[in-house]
Amino acid sequence: MILGYHLWLIPLLPLAGAALNGFFGRRSSKRAVAAVGLAFVGASCLWAWRVAWLFWHLPPNQVPLVGNYVTWIQAGNFVVDYSLYVDQLSLVMMLVVSTVGFIIHIYSVGYMAEEGGYYRYFSFLNLFMFFMLTLVMAESYLLMFIGWEGVGLASYLLIGFFFRRDAAAAAGMKAFLVNRIGDFGFLIALFLLIKYFGTLSFQELFSAIGELKPEAATVVPFTAIGLLLLMGACGKSAQLPLYVWLPDAMEGPTPVSALIHAATMVTAGVYMVARSHLIFDRAPDALLAVAVVGCLTALFAATIGMAQNDIKRVLAYSTISQLGYMFMACGVAAYSAGIFHLMTHAFFKGLLFLAAGSVIHAVGGNQDMRYMGGLRTRIPWTFWTMTAATLAIAGVPLFSGFFSKDEILWKAYSNAAGSWVLWALGLLTAFLTAFYMFRLWFLTFFGEFRGAQAPDAHGHEPHIHESPKIMLVPLVILAVLSVVGGYLGWPGHSLFDKFLSEVFPAAAEAGEHAFSESLLMTLSVVAAALGIFLAWLLYHRRRDLPEKIAARLGGIYTAVANKYYVDEGYHAAFVQPVVEGARRILWRAIDQKAIDATAEDGARSAGLVSDALRRMQSGNLRSYAGWVAAGAALVGLYMIWLGVR
Repeated sequence: MILGYHLWLIPLLPLAGAALNGFFGRRSSKRAVAAVGLAFVGASCLWAWRVAWLFWHLPPNQVPLVGNYVTWIQAGNFVVDYSLYVDQLSLVMMLVVSTVGFIIHIYSVGYMAEEGGYYRYFSFLNLFMFFMLTLVMAESYLLMFIGWEGVGLASYLLIGFFFRRDAAAAAGMKAFLVNRIGDFGFLIALFLLIKYFGTLSFQELFSAIGELKPEAATVVPFTAIGLLLLMGACGKSAQLPLYVWLPDAMEGPTPVSALIHAATMVTAGVYMVARSHLIFDRAPDALLAVAVVGCLTALFAATIGMAQNDIKRVLAYSTISQLGYMFMACGVAAYSAGIFHLMTHAFFKGLLFLAAGSVIHAVGGNQDMRYMGGLRTRIPWTFWTMTAATLAIAGVPLFSGFFSKDEILWKAYSNAAGSWVLWALGLLTAFLTAFYMFRLWFLTFFGEFRGAQAPDAHGHEPHIHESPKIMLVPLVILAVLSVVGGYLGWPGHSLFDKFLSEVFPAAAEAGEHAFSESLLMTLSVVAAALGIFLAWLLYHRRRDLPEKIAARLGGIYTAVANKYYVDEGYHAAFVQPVVEGARRILWRAIDQKAIDATAEDGARSAGLVSDALRRMQSGNLRSYAGWVAAGAALVGLYMIWLGVR
């Protein structure tokens, strides 16, 4: 098919932009760098929408679209082609990634205008888009893995963009290393798939799995493969216990936080689980593990978000929590609901991060909400757009997050793979989400401005100003999507579910339940309303109460504010033993006592020998004559000995 041969333009256009800025950007103006960065990603986005338009009008027998280009690996019967694959699922991901990514590129032009390394930033940003689009459009697990590793590399470069700051460099390294732990599990899963099926092609693999008889599940270790895939997904999508890299990723520029945390890197794990649904459907234990990990992560991260004061860290823990919702949806076999929430989350979380960047820009770089306040009248565009995103993530009716979150809670309760426990914990998380997000909202925009009290303000209030238009236009676009994006999943008439039904045809059958969807929807709305009311009471009406409650809770509040000391525990359990082991074994025992000692002893011996030989060169003629006579005697004796023989 002719169309299939043009799919390569979507990922390769951003790669071309990355190469141009990487090689020539240093000698170019900022305007030229921005033009290249935006032009190539914008062209990729437009081409993605063109493919979507043509895809929509294709007859069913021509779907999915596959572009086979070159044979990449061939070893016996094992063959991997460089092929791109577009079905309903990858089309949704492709559109979300390219569209939100392009909007963030536009915002970056204004946000990074005064920063150094402008060309490096856009080169890295374009490179990230190339790898992410490769990941979601790959036709095989191996090509997906290349994109998977590539976004890890690009995120390392972007998180550590301000490499002169130790915290940024350490955060980039932490993200890179923690992701390698999860990637190890992903790689082992690929080896098992090759062993049992001899292919990593989605078409061939899923066809082979679909033809397996039920008893084959005892031969193929689907549970082990599913758990290993989950391990990889936990690393990339920041789930327990591998979530620790994502909050530290806030050291990167704010647009990078939006790109990584909204529609791209962190959603890769959710996409991979959904793409692997045929494997997980044959591994109930692995599917249950996905649901449990997602549910616990959602609740755990939400509790931490309640006590954070850095505006970007609140949003970071919110991202971890919302990703937990997506995992919980996939874990109860409601894959379509998980992808739907992925899409709406891309809109409102991308907006939240970009609006937070606008707030930080307005107050001169401060990120501590305790020193904000009263900004709603000073930066009205930022206030109203961020309000739309806050209402969406809190699950307020008729905003996008309400539709997707309600569907997840409903499926968690009603699907055969779900349970009321998952629903109850999800409902509690919804309450906490509404609370900590409106806590952020009230602290940032209401009350009196407290910027002069900041430690680095020295009693002076910074000049507060609204962001330039090039930063505000992306906010408005994402605000509109945050409001209307959920209507694609209107309960009972979900166009989104209908569109993905070709990919997820075997939806889990509903279990027996006494509650109707409308009643559960009402309960979720009540939970959100209670969270909003509590935030209003504590952070607007009675601002003295939070300190009193924190003092009353004592150690509990301290533990939550310090993120349950998980980082400290990891440092004591893993980092410190490795460092001490390297110091004692690799450095002292091997390097010093073995390698250095051998080299030093050899040098010392050579010195002793050379010193002895040096003493022979005394300059005394009689000494030289004596040595010559001794040498002649030795030669004579040797010749006599030879004659005797």
